[in-house]
Amino acid sequence: MAKDQEVKLAQMKKIVQELGSSTENYGDPTLERFLIARSMDPNKAAKMFVSWQKWRTSFVPLGFIPDSEVLQQLESRKIFLQGLSKDGHPIMILHASKHYPAKDKHEFKKFVVHLLDKGIASGIRGQETGNEKIVAIIDMQQLTFKNVDAHGLISGFQFLQAYYPERLARLYILNMPRFFVSVWKMISHFLEKATLDKIMIVRNEDERKRFVIEVGKEALPEELGGEAKLVALQDVEAPRLEC
Repeated sequence: MAKDQEVKLAQMKKIVQELGSSTENYGDPTLERFLIARSMDPNKAAKMFVSWQKWRTSFVPLGFIPDSEVLQQLESRKIFLQGLSKDGHPIMILHASKHYPAKDKHEFKKFVVHLLDKGIASGIRGQETGNEKIVAIIDMQQLTFKNVDAHGLISGFQFLQAYYPERLARLYILNMPRFFVSVWKMISHFLEKATLDKIMIVRNEDERKRFVIEVGKEALPEELGGEAKLVALQDVEAPRLEC
């Protein structure tokens, strides 16, 4: 770790204490995620970290969201976990054509936490370090107007940005229909630049080839140019994410 980063990390820990909280149970890689997310500003990073702690305690009192609390969202089998990418990140795939706007918004938010926690945890091999990231893929093949859920996507991105800083390695959007382009432009206004920089919309054959090379064929399903079979989120065994 660079000297300047060590200094900022020490400052962040001190500010967290001054805000009435503690970093005692968290390793440096976890705290560094918050620093990076707040442009290495110890004060802003400390405030974000404390806010995250309070949210986690109130929203995830058990420390995890059990399947039983998100059954409506799980039953469509629209999320898949595919092992690790070429760079060692868990691969999560959403079949957008199987998603419909949720009637129960609170359950949907719980589902976002459930899938992010499990997706990140599925990449832990041995001991958790706290800086694990995921590769996300949204496949819009056969998407219809009934599947469009701008509010749900915005909510998901807001959770990712506020409570899962530096957990996204890359997001690929495949087969985006023309009618969704204007929806995506609207959604993009809610995304931070750091998030937008990690998103690749795959528009042509050259970009699709690049996508397959970057992610790796071994874990990608056959329909996306890989060699694997799809594995639904609920069929994957993963350790609980220690937050």
